Amino acid sequence: MRYKVALLKSEEGFSVSVPGLPGCWSQGATEEEALENIKDAIRDYLAVVETQLQGAEFRQIEVTV
Repeated sequence: MRYKVALLKSEEGFSVSVPGLPGCWSQGATEEEALENIKDAIRDYLAVVETQLQGAEFRQIEVTV
């Protein structure tokens, strides 16, 4: 899977968030570290969502912009 991430540089290093996954964010001292950390955060986020949605029925829809 591919996700668009927002990377912000600060005096402390880098913060990174995933606009498509509200509340999913991480940080790192370097850009590379922040990007590696967000991969773990995305995996953890998706695992929680999977657990919360157990038993739900799913459908796929198409949206045009």
